[in-house]
Amino acid sequence: MAFTRLSAKSTEQFDGPVELYDWISERQGTPPLWDHQGQVLRSWHDNFKTARDVALELPTGAGKTLVAGIIGEFVRRTSGDRVAYLCLTRQLAAQTAERLNDFGIPTVLLTGRVNTWEASSRARYISGEALAVSTYSHVFNSNPALNDVTTLLLDDAHGAAGFVAGPWSLTIDRGPVYQDVLSLLSDSLDSLVVKGLRRESVGDEYRQGVYLASPHGAALVQAELEDLLHRASADGEIADEAIWAFRKLEGHLDRCFVYFSQRTILIRPFIPPASTHAAFDMPTRRIYLSATLGSGGELERAFGRRVVKRVPVPKGWDKRGTGRRLFCFPQLTSDLSRSPAEVSSWVSRRIEDAGRAVAISPDGRTTEALVTESLPEDITILQAVDVEESLDPFITREDAILTLSNRYDGIDLPDDNCRLVLLNGLPAKGDLQERFLYGELGAENVLQERIRARISQGAGRATRNRRDFSTVVVLGDDLISYLTRTDIQAALHPDLHAEIEFGWRQSIDGDSANMTDNIAIFEEHGKEWADVEEDILTQRARFDRITQEGTIQLQKAAVAEVEAMEAIWGGDWGAALAAVRSVLDFLVGGRSAVRYSGFWNFIAAYISHRLHIDTQQPQYAESARQYALAARKCARGTKWLDFLVTTPTEQSQQRAEVELDPLDQLAMENILGRIGSIGKPAFFESTVSTLKRDLANTASIAYEEALVLLGEFAGASDSLPRSKATAAPDSVWLFGDLAWLSWEAKSEAKSDGELGADYVREAGGHLRYASRSLDRALPGDSLGFIITPQKRIHPSAALVAEDHLWLQRPEVILELCDKLVRAWRRIRSVGCSDVISISATFREEKALPTQWRAMLCTNRLADFKST
Repeated sequence: MAFTRLSAKSTEQFDGPVELYDWISERQGTPPLWDHQGQVLRSWHDNFKTARDVALELPTGAGKTLVAGIIGEFVRRTSGDRVAYLCLTRQLAAQTAERLNDFGIPTVLLTGRVNTWEASSRARYISGEALAVSTYSHVFNSNPALNDVTTLLLDDAHGAAGFVAGPWSLTIDRGPVYQDVLSLLSDSLDSLVVKGLRRESVGDEYRQGVYLASPHGAALVQAELEDLLHRASADGEIADEAIWAFRKLEGHLDRCFVYFSQRTILIRPFIPPASTHAAFDMPTRRIYLSATLGSGGELERAFGRRVVKRVPVPKGWDKRGTGRRLFCFPQLTSDLSRSPAEVSSWVSRRIEDAGRAVAISPDGRTTEALVTESLPEDITILQAVDVEESLDPFITREDAILTLSNRYDGIDLPDDNCRLVLLNGLPAKGDLQERFLYGELGAENVLQERIRARISQGAGRATRNRRDFSTVVVLGDDLISYLTRTDIQAALHPDLHAEIEFGWRQSIDGDSANMTDNIAIFEEHGKEWADVEEDILTQRARFDRITQEGTIQLQKAAVAEVEAMEAIWGGDWGAALAAVRSVLDFLVGGRSAVRYSGFWNFIAAYISHRLHIDTQQPQYAESARQYALAARKCARGTKWLDFLVTTPTEQSQQRAEVELDPLDQLAMENILGRIGSIGKPAFFESTVSTLKRDLANTASIAYEEALVLLGEFAGASDSLPRSKATAAPDSVWLFGDLAWLSWEAKSEAKSDGELGADYVREAGGHLRYASRSLDRALPGDSLGFIITPQKRIHPSAALVAEDHLWLQRPEVILELCDKLVRAWRRIRSVGCSDVISISATFREEKALPTQWRAMLCTNRLADFKST
């Protein structure tokens, strides 16, 4: 037969996507929908069908690929939409296309180089006869191949931030152009930072640090910077990706941030202006798919959308997990915690036992260290590029390890394909902006959803269905400290929470040999493990996912953040300042991200300064000054702003400086107000006598009461009321909204005893307890102290200690008491009656808060080595 017969198109009308799939299933014999899939489809159709931005969350193994495919097929048939389903990798795209075809949903695979696409496949997509399955890079590109989509299905949206920001991210690796840009922007950086970055070999501070250039300085040299980048592009001195990004950034460099590290420079807008990218903005609907969607505005910031509506998670899936993971923390075991050099050998043996393993690290340097120190000899080492098209190079070998750097999604290894996952280091080291936010700004709140999603996805690479199981070995001090925090665990999915809590307890209560035996029992997955499984399920039932502090504020702020960045990109500085004001309004009250608000205050100061230059209106100069002071207040305890205010560009702005540190100012004001009460002649010396006596003794109740009184002598505004709750600290000194200090005293402990991990873990949560109890935002420059005479610290205690936690001895607290009492006696004897004279006296006695805080912060618990 020479001609192909034309079959009549179906004239069936469907009330919704569920009815459509029932029709497909009846004719093609595909499996019926699960109940929860039907719930999601009906919810989308009834409540979100016309919304432009909608997110669906379904755990791994819950069939989200089919749900998305059915929605795509429904809008293709009923509205004539051109539908594109985007995946993170070509391998996942091929897998997705195959699955959807198996379910009776027609697809064409459009991946790889555009000139290799089959014309017939592209024609089927364009004519609306099939869904296109492709990758993010074909939409988020300087010349997108898929630029006519009507409905976008965005799979694994939690892992797509890098793809979305890519077209506007200009990266310059170390070399001649790096040095040229550094020279051009040298006045926009601290002089010591410039010297450190110029050197090829530097210390840890400059090798690990990320430094933000003054936006004022970058704006002043915008024309010169563009000329420099034009020449570098023409001469081929920067990578093709940087050239393409420059084309998107040209004319907008003054609306970007410039980040420097010792290896690279990154120029990018804070939030990608995705609304200006037609291939992404023009579709009538965008549907974001994720197994770990989260909240807190992360999705909105990543995709540059003001509002993304959420389809509720189907009933019953709020606690159900996919497969089972056995989390192991070898560095916490009783023997390896004292012999850290042996951890690598233990890990190597576990890889040998498993045969195949996947190791996920946050960056290339961490991956290199693992490869050098912990891999068995003669094992085949593969990277992501080796499995881009197919997993066969890995799953067909009996002794191979797949090493992935900052790649927590996009590779599925179900069942016997892989039974061992190594999570190596905290996944907070994406591009320089992310590293700056986490490491320098200390605004971990805004990245929490991203970090938790990466941990969840990374741990689940080898558990892709409900019957699947794998061992997850957790490595790296930063990741261990993070995962053992009770507030972090509480914010995780209950199933993952139960797994991690179970693994933590098994690890810290046993040795490495016991851990090895446990892994063997788990991998056998027989009767002995079945009993343990019941314990995990019982514990899971007790857990409810708790929204982390500040999440609601961050979610609300995200709307205004995107609006502000859109206005900045468009050069509408007045609208931008109004939007930033809204951001700051959302980031106050309750328990919001204080340090993050410091960053936005800095942005507001920059915008106000620009408006003052443009309009010469004095109110903008004053608002710039006020926002700058607010930024300093919120950024206490971090260095990023200290580096910025010392730059020649920033100093030339002539911002007003406060002679007395705000913390010292507040404390002196409080002390001035107390001279008439605790400073009364009839009470003062007896009060001092009681204070010194109780701090010199060991009775716990008296010691705790003395700590509260010592806070009054130190100038604290208030103290947290004492509580008998298990998680309550012994005292918290509240210095307004500038800084809090939590105290936990083990006054009755013996000097020959040992401080354990459980105690340190609990103390790490004291500041969060205070924040919840008072329903107040936790200031960024807050610290926690454990007072103990114990000379020995268990190594696992250091591993679980949070960075804000410090160790002090009772004799140092007595020394602090003596300094404060001497200062008090002097101001009473000479009759000081104003803050300036009181502060001068306290400064001479080294009794100002900024002075005695430095004295107390000498032994960070996370850095403590057992003796």
